[in-house]
Amino acid sequence: MKILVTGGTGLVGSAIHNLSILYSNYEFIFSGSKDCNLINYDETLQYFIKYKPDYVIHLAGNVGGLFKNMNHKVEMFEDNILINLNVIKAAYHIQVKKLISCLSTCIFPDKIVYPINEEILHNGPPHTSNDAYAYAKRMLEIQTNAYNHQYGTNFITIIPTNVYGPHDNFNILDGHIIPALIHKCHIAKNTNTVFNIAGTGKPLRQFIYSEDLAKLIMWCLELYNEKTPIILSNDEKDEISIGEVANIIANEFDYRDNLKFDETKSDGQFKKTANNSKLRLLNPNFEFIDIKDGLKKTIEWFKLNYDLCRK
Repeated sequence: MKILVTGGTGLVGSAIHNLSILYSNYEFIFSGSKDCNLINYDETLQYFIKYKPDYVIHLAGNVGGLFKNMNHKVEMFEDNILINLNVIKAAYHIQVKKLISCLSTCIFPDKIVYPINEEILHNGPPHTSNDAYAYAKRMLEIQTNAYNHQYGTNFITIIPTNVYGPHDNFNILDGHIIPALIHKCHIAKNTNTVFNIAGTGKPLRQFIYSEDLAKLIMWCLELYNEKTPIILSNDEKDEISIGEVANIIANEFDYRDNLKFDETKSDGQFKKTANNSKLRLLNPNFEFIDIKDGLKKTIEWFKLNYDLCRK
């Protein structure tokens, strides 16, 4: 049985790749942007026809942190609309047995009663800082439901919280918050300058380590067959502020005394607390790695792979 992983060379795809040795009953195909331009439908379809996967784990997309979402709204909307449209159409064309597509908690409504759950996805507009990306991802969920309803497909969507880990994009301007902070702290220590954090540090987030998400995706592939989305997140009690994350990173670099917050910069959405009760009901014994341990592993990988990692 073949599994095609789009975005297979990225953060989560790499984590699945590392776990694939545990799943010897599958043949994995890890596809990156150099292998197939998913924005082009003809190229996407021919790629799917060539490999004929039985299952597809769709992770590919144009993604980035707060400021990329704010400053490149057109690309974040159009690229992701096209990528998702083409992958679903191609998966249906070759009649894959199951397709798992990855959403994000940033697509939930901004003005909402917390914690968020799977049923309130479309109950209001997302935060303006990432609305273009968020609406593109919402359309992925809409398209998935349409195919299931009209054609009886087994297409599902998963909603992870903020993912971090090895093989991330550590670009300071376009990366997500944890890899950007890791790279910032690395530079600050090496140049003996301020480790500057954009914003107040007060916003709250739930972070999931990439290997944990990879394990849960494989669990979804084999055991989750509901047609409604499922939030893949650690527990609400594990929510942590950006400031706390920055301090953990500074401690790992032994650079605690030169950290400052630039309160003139946007904080983005203050919180997006996710309720993982559906996951806990179906997979009650799953154990998440602690944020401190996950950050330690990520920083160690970053240091060892600094010359080669995306940045």
